Amino acid sequence: MGPLAGIRIVEIEGIGPCPFGGMLLSDLGAEVIRVGRPQPSFLQANFDVMSRGKKSITLDLKKPEHKEALLKLLATADALIEGFRPGVMERLGIGPDVCLEVNPRLVFGRMTGWGQEGPLAPRAGHDINYIALAGALHGIGRKGERPTIPMNLIGDFGGGGLLLAFGVVTALLEAQKSGKGQVVDAAMVDGVAALMASVYAGMQQGFWSDKRGENLLDSGAAFYEVYETSDGKYVSIGALEPQFYQELIEKLGLVGSAPAAGDHLNPTKWGELRPTLEELFAQKTRDEWCKVFEDSDACFAPVLTAAEAFEHEHHVARRSFVDIDGIKHAVAAPRFSRTKSADPAPATERGADTEEVLRECGVTLS
Repeated sequence: MGPLAGIRIVEIEGIGPCPFGGMLLSDLGAEVIRVGRPQPSFLQANFDVMSRGKKSITLDLKKPEHKEALLKLLATADALIEGFRPGVMERLGIGPDVCLEVNPRLVFGRMTGWGQEGPLAPRAGHDINYIALAGALHGIGRKGERPTIPMNLIGDFGGGGLLLAFGVVTALLEAQKSGKGQVVDAAMVDGVAALMASVYAGMQQGFWSDKRGENLLDSGAAFYEVYETSDGKYVSIGALEPQFYQELIEKLGLVGSAPAAGDHLNPTKWGELRPTLEELFAQKTRDEWCKVFEDSDACFAPVLTAAEAFEHEHHVARRSFVDIDGIKHAVAAPRFSRTKSADPAPATERGADTEEVLRECGVTLS
């Protein structure tokens, strides 16, 4: 089930963005075969969320007969994805040239931090480094404070695994027309730069500055902020457009005392509103504010923990999460009207599918 049904993707086992990209492809119906080393896993299969729905085989790629088995598997595949540093796959004897000779239609997806070339290409790094070099980390945080680390969502997953999955699907579409595979160079630093496109443009236009916490969407504006409530919890407001801002100040009883709609976008007015909103939101609990803003277009939402998100009525109504073997999983995204995706299946134990998958390729390992 899913729009990628019938597509076979081989994933060379790794951590972070590459398995996340494989998870996205698997969620949308692709058959993803994870190739790992024959060693025990430190993670229980039911908690290995990014391996959900994938088949698992184990091969020692330093052994010639195991490498040959992989190449026979790749002859049946549409794509391969891997997350090693540049040159590692080549040293193993399974670089793009070798794999494309076996299967000229193969899409070879490469996930790295710095890309396949450039002075930093061979260097180690993590999400925090990639978002730093792309200019994203500098802009995240409050005025007068050091940059805030936004978990590893921007580099690893948004600019990494998601970019890899997008690139692989794009190359697969092109291969249907040309009959030829190619290499997809997915670099997290490139992906973060793509996510920053509108910020780069805003800075060059003069709409956005490099002064952290003083811009429209980075906590500079009082009406695009997080506020603490009387029970120590938080709410978010994002009343940017005049009509939404007007509803916000009406709900809060601030018409006539707060900057008027339209005038609220003037940065010189932002400092006037913030103390008032801080004082107001501190007078009620988070749930009481939810009732005040129920059915409102003031762009309000409670700040939920992950556990609370699982149970929120909107997610329940959309069936955003499912329980699989006692573990909560987000369902496949995006959603499709005709080629609907199945619920994710739990990860299999390491190597559980080795014999079956290789037998289909005519391979038997002793």
